[in-house]
Amino acid sequence: MKKKRFVCVNCGYETYKWLGRCPNCQSWESFVEETKEEVPFRSEQPLPLKEVSASSAIRKRTGMNEFDRVLGGGLVPGSFILIGGEPGIGKSTLMLQIAHLLAKEGTKALYCSSEESKEQIKLRSERLGIGESPLYIISEVVWEGILSAIEEISPEILVIDSIQTVYKSSLPASAGSISQVRGISSELLNLAKSKPMSVFIIGHITKYGAIAGPKTLEHIVDVVLYFEGDKWREYRLLRSVKNRFGATNEVGVFKMTEKGIEPVENPSHLFLSKYEEPVFGSVVTCTMEGSRPLLCEVQALVTPTIYPYPQRLAQGFDQRRLTMLLWVLEQRADLSFSSRDVFLNIVGGLRIEEPACDLSGIMALSSALRRKPLPLDLVVFGEVGLLGEVREVYLAPSRIKEAEKLGFKKVLLPKENSEKRDRIEEIGVKNIREALEIFGLMPK
Repeated sequence: MKKKRFVCVNCGYETYKWLGRCPNCQSWESFVEETKEEVPFRSEQPLPLKEVSASSAIRKRTGMNEFDRVLGGGLVPGSFILIGGEPGIGKSTLMLQIAHLLAKEGTKALYCSSEESKEQIKLRSERLGIGESPLYIISEVVWEGILSAIEEISPEILVIDSIQTVYKSSLPASAGSISQVRGISSELLNLAKSKPMSVFIIGHITKYGAIAGPKTLEHIVDVVLYFEGDKWREYRLLRSVKNRFGATNEVGVFKMTEKGIEPVENPSHLFLSKYEEPVFGSVVTCTMEGSRPLLCEVQALVTPTIYPYPQRLAQGFDQRRLTMLLWVLEQRADLSFSSRDVFLNIVGGLRIEEPACDLSGIMALSSALRRKPLPLDLVVFGEVGLLGEVREVYLAPSRIKEAEKLGFKKVLLPKENSEKRDRIEEIGVKNIREALEIFGLMPK
């Protein structure tokens, strides 16, 4: 039996009559009509948790360490994984390589492309050096055809590239519509849990950076990964924003080469510049990406403005947090930026979101304004409050250990995180005035 309903394309809110404005997300003209099919359900016998065996949920290594790290240690059988990213960023190349690595180890894998023909996939695989892979491929846009191939091959790994271009002929809607994406995703979820079969679906993203389609798509999958980076640079980041089997915000670093995508085992080297002499406006900080500490360089440039309103530009750093730090410096350290343009950049295309890097921004901005360089062997981290206090951060020992490993001799950090260590000098501070005075950056 089929029932008609109206669904908001922005938030997935459902109603059985058309509305001009969504009562959930307040967006206008966002409802589209869908036809809902009654799907037969399958009942299971309830079992006590202690009687459920977890032996079938042993993780499978993909053969690419950075990818396994983001998944939480490997691929869980029966998992449903969504990968999103901008066009041309390398999603299809990454998944073709992962499917090949698994197939090479004896895992039956099926790569289904609804955007490329078999010949085009073959050309790309030869460029990547995997033209003789035992991987199964199919070029199909109709869901019924893909389902037939799945029943014929019974793969352990399935890749759908992409979910927005596959359509189900029984649904009266175009490919990529909410009803199509939701209907096909629901069937894929049932397949993944009943086989068990690990399913990867590649999704397009909107101009706002969110995965296109209904928000429920991100709710029903087990893992949501974003493949991101500047397409004009060679480095890519794979970031988990949801993971039922591991830590969220875990990051894997990859490098685009002529032979495909290669993992970067020690990514801290990528985000650091190698100076022979100290340069003002530059400082090294340590940020946590999931459970991984990453050292990166924060660069600041402060110049007299020629505009009525000074410019404030940040690359890889939150713009509003930059504005806050400038006002904290002006009110708590008597450093004035009101007549100067300010530019703050995180080297290498990395994006910093955690407040633990506030103190590094403070030190870089002060160094640029006072034109006094900081030591090359210094690492800085700490959260800064509105009163100018330097607050404690989490996982400080991991950050210090990463700095030690790369040869840094000093670390400027919150007083609460400071401990006596033999191999590195710890400079604990309570507020920004204390930090600036130590390095001679306070105004006279």
